[in-house]
Amino acid sequence: MPNDLLIDTHCHLDAAEFDGDRESVAAAAVAAGVTLIVVPAVERANFGAVASVCRDFPGCVAAYGIHPMYVERAVPADLDALRETLERESAVAVGEIGLDRFVELRDDANQEFYFVEQLKIARDLDLPVILHVRRAIDPILKQLRRIGVRGGIAHAFNGSRQQADELLKLGFALGFGGTVTFPRAARIRELAATLPLDAIVLETDAPDIPPAWNVGARNSPDQLPRIAGEIATLRSVAVMDIIAATGRNARRVLPGLLH
Repeated sequence: MPNDLLIDTHCHLDAAEFDGDRESVAAAAVAAGVTLIVVPAVERANFGAVASVCRDFPGCVAAYGIHPMYVERAVPADLDALRETLERESAVAVGEIGLDRFVELRDDANQEFYFVEQLKIARDLDLPVILHVRRAIDPILKQLRRIGVRGGIAHAFNGSRQQADELLKLGFALGFGGTVTFPRAARIRELAATLPLDAIVLETDAPDIPPAWNVGARNSPDQLPRIAGEIATLRSVAVMDIIAATGRNARRVLPGLLH
């Protein structure tokens, strides 16, 4: 496997926003040099769509999980379905899972229940996790220390350097995407510039979080090379160095990408 893989570690290619042109979006990503795309599920209802996309497009690999903003319509039987899906389908991680303390109308206890139960599934199956973390890094760290998993990715990381270091100690890489392209995102840009290079992976979160040059538009995985270029500029290195390092990092924390 080549060492210069450009990997989008977080892209919801199954989303309805791509229903009209999914094939051309995937082709544009390949043309832009994106070699692999991790497609995380968000609820039981889209497990099948994620599996289908990953069968239809050879560069796509799946993760399955219940997103904290979807737990309000989850039922405990969905956890059994998740375990069965992870055992049946090829998957590189349990995700997208986590906690979200940003949305105002939420049930923290319910979020925590599904997060903890999914961490247990990841531990049992020896799979990494893809974390959704918004204003919840400390409670997430608490559960990660309590229920040991094999690391993974903290998607769209937006915490402090101290919190970043704690996640790194637990075997996680930190996902950087469109937000890092905004000059006003000073803290995220500082992290992207100063974290150890082996801490960083690339992502788009398409169709969400478009980069600065595409504000208000649908995001897509073919934007990843320019995001890599932005990080390269911040670190004063060649873009190919960023692509090579982030590709290695993604394969380290998501070993299933190697298969």
